[in-house]
Amino acid sequence: MERAIYKELDTWRTGDYRKVLLLRGARQVGKTYIIRELGKEFKYFLEVNFESEPEVQSFFEGNLHPADICTKLSAYYGVPVNEGETLLFFDEVQTCIPAIQSLRFFHEKMPALHLVAAGSLLEFALEELPSFGVGRIRSLFMYPLSFNEFLKAAGQDALIKLKTQASPQKPLDDVLHKSLIEWFRKFIIIGGMPEAVKTFLNTRDLLKVQDVLDDLVITLQDDFAKYKKRINTFRLKDVFLSVMNQGGGKFNIHASSNSGNHQQKKEALGMLEMAGLCYKVHHSSANGIPLAAEKNAKNFKVIFFDTGLLQRYLQVDISRFLLADDISTINKGNLAEQFVGVEMIKHRFSAQHPDLYYWQREKRGSSAEVDYLMQLNNNIIPIEVKSGTQGKMQSLNRFIESKKAGFGIRVSLENFAQYHKIRVVPVYAVDNILTRPDFC
Repeated sequence: MERAIYKELDTWRTGDYRKVLLLRGARQVGKTYIIRELGKEFKYFLEVNFESEPEVQSFFEGNLHPADICTKLSAYYGVPVNEGETLLFFDEVQTCIPAIQSLRFFHEKMPALHLVAAGSLLEFALEELPSFGVGRIRSLFMYPLSFNEFLKAAGQDALIKLKTQASPQKPLDDVLHKSLIEWFRKFIIIGGMPEAVKTFLNTRDLLKVQDVLDDLVITLQDDFAKYKKRINTFRLKDVFLSVMNQGGGKFNIHASSNSGNHQQKKEALGMLEMAGLCYKVHHSSANGIPLAAEKNAKNFKVIFFDTGLLQRYLQVDISRFLLADDISTINKGNLAEQFVGVEMIKHRFSAQHPDLYYWQREKRGSSAEVDYLMQLNNNIIPIEVKSGTQGKMQSLNRFIESKKAGFGIRVSLENFAQYHKIRVVPVYAVDNILTRPDFC
């Protein structure tokens, strides 16, 4: 499956000046696969997996001189490690702290060598080494497949092109709009985890996809045992389940566990964030830019990193979901809103940690809320997500009026349209807002 991040990896490969590359992201989003694909561009490819081959860790004891390490690795694997010819890949590097520490020396002593490191739960290891590679390491963040990547894998390149060219002034033909809505519904159910997408493409059987998702949910929870040195496993699981149950609304951390104090629950949520399993959407008063300047750290929503895994846990009736004209009646966990948030992350944050914002009127008794805020140049654009084709736009209009915004965006199951200062964007075309400079 073609992944958008490959272009960035290839740019890194061909660049004259490069840093050691750290590929970060949740487990099983395709990090190892994409690096192996990149390895096909090199004369030699050497993959070191510190988890499956722990004996290799001895090469990083004591002396961390890159030339010595490369000599040992080359002899052990029988693969030359030559600058400009070899891609050296450290996988599951979080299990070998000295290997992480060595990365800075590779940049200093062997800058022409292509070196990539990756791993699941890597963030925990990096937290212990906060300044290990400042200025020497480049990070890229990888996520589950985006909707565009899913469509491309399904051979729907023509639909991608047409939806990318559409706008409120140039809506799609109705038949094409309906086709994209159907693909969107499938994607919500399948999600972007590569194994789930591959299963669907090979079988076209959504029930088999559900089995794959069940296995992935269990695998993610089994990983919690690896966190036990830091936090109680049962408390972590409680918070994990609460994240999925509380999707779309202000997160109540006190409702997330039957045990532990506020600080312990907060740490559990932080662990899940670090593992890439969820993202915070922070409240901002949005009186000016940057949005972070008026972030309220106490008020936030939390969205789950994959809708397929989320709907499986929530036990969404997929047959009803595929046929309903208005998915709000079966929209457990606010799936449409979570989809939009995660798509924003996938299209905007490959080189930095995701940072999303929402707005809620700070007045007692007020229910006005805008799901997402986007900063574009010197403007703040409010984005409200609806699960169907109907719904009031009071909150969006209130934000536009009170903040003197030029326009707002309503994301829904509707075709592209415009109503005065409200631009309607179909939920399947969120990327248009993010990737087309002329769209806004």
